[in-house]
Amino acid sequence: MNKLLFGTAGTPHSAAPPHSTVEGIKRIAELGLDSLEIEFVMGVNIGETSARQIAQVALNRNIKLSVHAPYFINLNAHEPEKMKASQVRLIQAARAASLCGAGDVAFHPAFYLGDPLEKVYETVKKNLLEVRERLDKDGIKVRLRPELMGKASQFGALNEVLRLASEIPGVAPCIDFAHWHARTGVFNSYDEFATVLSQIKERLGAPALKEMHIHVAGIAYGKSGEKNHLDLRDSDFAYRELLQALKDFKAGGLVICESPNLEEDALLLKRAFVEMK
Repeated sequence: MNKLLFGTAGTPHSAAPPHSTVEGIKRIAELGLDSLEIEFVMGVNIGETSARQIAQVALNRNIKLSVHAPYFINLNAHEPEKMKASQVRLIQAARAASLCGAGDVAFHPAFYLGDPLEKVYETVKKNLLEVRERLDKDGIKVRLRPELMGKASQFGALNEVLRLASEIPGVAPCIDFAHWHARTGVFNSYDEFATVLSQIKERLGAPALKEMHIHVAGIAYGKSGEKNHLDLRDSDFAYRELLQALKDFKAGGLVICESPNLEEDALLLKRAFVEMK
């Protein structure tokens, strides 16, 4: 992939009833957008027939798909049963993604739970490796993308997701620029966005910039980080500076809008990017 493809996190609000993923893909194409992230955030509940229909509709309309795994994943869970359930949910999301024709699975990886940072990293890495090995054994090649998270209590700082991606084949980062802004209180300027992109190139190689999975939204935040998403124009997020940095670095991949107004901000982002020189 060598260009940015803009889309929404879930079915656009303006899709025809019953607001299914299939109708969402059709509406994405009608709007002139390029991609859609299927939201399995409350659980993976899709049959093979429906999944293959989604894959065919997306293929016919040249819409690129990704998946967001359930929120109920914590690869640092202290209880063995919760850890196992987290791994199962991630595996289920990856299998569904493969059937739907999606190439990437974004997920919230873990919580620190008061543990030392290096211990948390090693625990997350071990449990993610087990998931990756199971998927590889089953021939499921979708990329697992631990997300750059927005709260101080969440595992998923920039260094952590880049380190996982550098150490585990088949793992790549989901870079949520709004989350990183909320978590740090900074990283909201051209130079700071460029610093993130430079780190990705240095840690993962230039090809990683051509196959990014990016989340963008307006965001409200406080001392502990992210509070909630906002429409871009209701927030302080410097989306134009981000788009300029992405263009200057010749980034490619998916730009998924998570603003509450979904397709409105996705179109805002695409139009602003296309108009940039």
